[in-house]
Amino acid sequence: MSIRSPLQQWPRPGHEFATLAGGCFWCLEAVYEELEGVVDVESGYAGGHIERPSYRQVCEGDTGHAEVVRIEFDPKRISYRELLEVFFAIHDPTTLNRQGNDIGTQYRSAIFHHSPDQKRIAEEVIAEAQPHYASEIVTQVVPATNYFRAEDYHQEYFKHNPAQGYCMFVVAPKVEKFRKTFAAKRKRSG
Repeated sequence: MSIRSPLQQWPRPGHEFATLAGGCFWCLEAVYEELEGVVDVESGYAGGHIERPSYRQVCEGDTGHAEVVRIEFDPKRISYRELLEVFFAIHDPTTLNRQGNDIGTQYRSAIFHHSPDQKRIAEEVIAEAQPHYASEIVTQVVPATNYFRAEDYHQEYFKHNPAQGYCMFVVAPKVEKFRKTFAAKRKRSG
């Protein structure tokens, strides 16, 4: 079993990065790996105040980092807006620093934008989504800062550990919801 190499610092020519936090990065990564137009997905940490935090440090909640996925995508095949539409469908953007039983600032809902255009689109998508929620959307829209790749064992976690308890009871239902809701946007095998 080999772990793919880390994403480069900059996206490939003609591609962009999207960095999203919506609870545990294992859930987000598993979904975005299946999305047409996504070139690569990497689990990591963003938005904190220390260099190269460990998973343990992030889980303690003192570093300021959120668990994120950094998505490299081809905007000719999928738009940033479409990535955000999936994002809002697969997590609860109305719970502050929480997704289900995962509690703490590291599980906050956040969009880490890489450009003024991404910031504008994120704000538009939030405004359009708000009427569909009974509670206020608390998703932060902040610049992409202090990103660090998570440890190798976090990469493609669901793919390599589908029988692990958290994967079976938390990740798998989100992946299944994505597959039903966005069937037409899934990668074609072969």
